[in-house]
Amino acid sequence: MTMEVNRTYPANGAKAWYQRWWAVQPVRSTVIFALSLAIGLVVWQLISIKYGVYFFPSPSETWIAFKELAEDGSLATSTIDSARRILVGWGLGLVVGIPIGLVMGRFGFVRQLLDPYIEFFRFVPPISFVTLAIIWFGVGEASKVVLIFYTSVFIVTISTIAGVLAVDPLKVRAAASLGAGPLRTMFLVIIPASIPEIVTGARLAMGNSFLTIVSAEIVAAQHGLGALIWKSRNYGRTEWVFVGIITLGILGFLFDRIIRVAVRRGLARYVNHG
Repeated sequence: MTMEVNRTYPANGAKAWYQRWWAVQPVRSTVIFALSLAIGLVVWQLISIKYGVYFFPSPSETWIAFKELAEDGSLATSTIDSARRILVGWGLGLVVGIPIGLVMGRFGFVRQLLDPYIEFFRFVPPISFVTLAIIWFGVGEASKVVLIFYTSVFIVTISTIAGVLAVDPLKVRAAASLGAGPLRTMFLVIIPASIPEIVTGARLAMGNSFLTIVSAEIVAAQHGLGALIWKSRNYGRTEWVFVGIITLGILGFLFDRIIRVAVRRGLARYVNHG
């Protein structure tokens, strides 16, 4: 009987150790991420083998192209230019969209006054304004930033309105009964309760900004990831196109993670309990 217990104990101990190891969230997340990445690379390689490296460059060909573009500095320049345009336009969209959304959500008259314009322009894609943006603001940075701003501001405004309208009226009446005026109620009740929707709008606006920047840079930019993708197409370098696309995806992933971390650390109590 003792011998059987001794033989099974190491197995049970190893199982318990594995369960404790797997229960650690960072470890589990890292393993799953690595597995997902490995599967993606295998599928990518198989597709490349089937259709050829010209139509679908392999991971190794793309990596070589990545090093080539990184060494001559064009990848870094393009990434920095696109990131700057996105952040400036998106930031302006937040600065303008959030106050407008708060006012529209709080005051029905203002909402009825501006809602037709919000609903009209949010269905007009930014790419349709590329020509006008170039005519009005030139081919410099301003035209790209304005297009990103246009992309962001309506998404943020609508999300903010939704957040304000979802605030429990009892909270507003309770604040008023305690002597809080309209401005104090806005800052102590309305804005904190609306933060989850505002954050959602900000993240959606960031995603749409990436869609817009590619179109804008293809038409009116010498540098940027969109311009890099278009020039690569002209030279028949599909592996460069892949580098541009992957860089856009990584940049967007990083920006979204930064937003999530910032919200989790600075606004967690509002997001969790808003």
